[in-house]
Amino acid sequence: MTKEELLAIRAERLNIEKYKEAKLKWDSLMKPIDGFGDFEELICQIIAINGDIDIKKRVAMVFCSDNGIVNRGVSQCGKEMTEKVAVSLGKGISTINVLSKAAGADVLAIDVGIDCENTPSGVINKKIKRGTNDFLNTEAMTTYDTIAAINVGIEMVKYAKDKGYRIIATGEMGIGNTTSSTALLCALSKLDSDCLTGRGAGLNDKGLEIKRAVIKDAINKYNKEFEDDRERSLYLLSALGGFDIAALAGVFIGGAIYQIPIVIDGLIAATGAVVAKRLIEESKDYMIASHCSREGAMDYALKELGLKAYIHGNMALGEATGAVMLFPLLDVMAEYYKAGTSFSDCNTENYERFN
Repeated sequence: MTKEELLAIRAERLNIEKYKEAKLKWDSLMKPIDGFGDFEELICQIIAINGDIDIKKRVAMVFCSDNGIVNRGVSQCGKEMTEKVAVSLGKGISTINVLSKAAGADVLAIDVGIDCENTPSGVINKKIKRGTNDFLNTEAMTTYDTIAAINVGIEMVKYAKDKGYRIIATGEMGIGNTTSSTALLCALSKLDSDCLTGRGAGLNDKGLEIKRAVIKDAINKYNKEFEDDRERSLYLLSALGGFDIAALAGVFIGGAIYQIPIVIDGLIAATGAVVAKRLIEESKDYMIASHCSREGAMDYALKELGLKAYIHGNMALGEATGAVMLFPLLDVMAEYYKAGTSFSDCNTENYERFN
């Protein structure tokens, strides 16, 4: 796929008639109007995408990649940890594997840029390169490689759709990717990176100082004006992002193309979602926020996307863990939507909706 082909993608918006039908069904159930608040809207959105509320077949996709910026001391551990976690993902023993088993989800781990010669066993090999460049020296990725990573995400959504999956949770693993995502999000939205740079996987005060300085210098380095915001977004993704973020952007775009709901995990996935929305506006309709990460920039990502988080647990783990934790909540709401007692079952008049 070329840049021109990517920017030419158009997708359908939500099925408004299905959404309205679902809304009427909620209002017919024996409870106060909007008694389940945002969860009612969420079920309506899923039905507008899938045509029904069947989301039992589900998958978490974890995109693994290394970041050249790690050499600047922005993380508590070295890049070798990315490969180690990917090995555990392949063995089915990482954190997301345990949570997904409890939530009834499959896990697909995808190597899009781990800095290792051989992709770990059990991990899908879609490697673009062995990690990104140090973006203080040069752009993290070439435009060609960025689009290749986006295409991997789109292809993985098609694969999931063909396998009958009804909903996808997004995840990532890559030491240093909170640096990449914070730099990218702050550059995209012209935010104050000093205020929004978080500690990632547990930086001390000195490490946080280094991380803030690296991000600020990088944003200044790639501060260019573009007439077309989509061109600017793609440029900044290449300059400051990672193969995991680009692939995640592709997943969100793929959600719109293949009409399947995509659940956002934490900051890195949310940054990919912001890029996707800027490149292909319709992709936003197919996004669902799961939790509000404690990384400072997360609030701003969700605000740009116009989405609300359903879980507020002060988490910062990654691997699609927060996204998968939303699934049991969805199951509870879906079951009530299907089997809840209606006003007509009890020969009682419905509550009236006044807004």
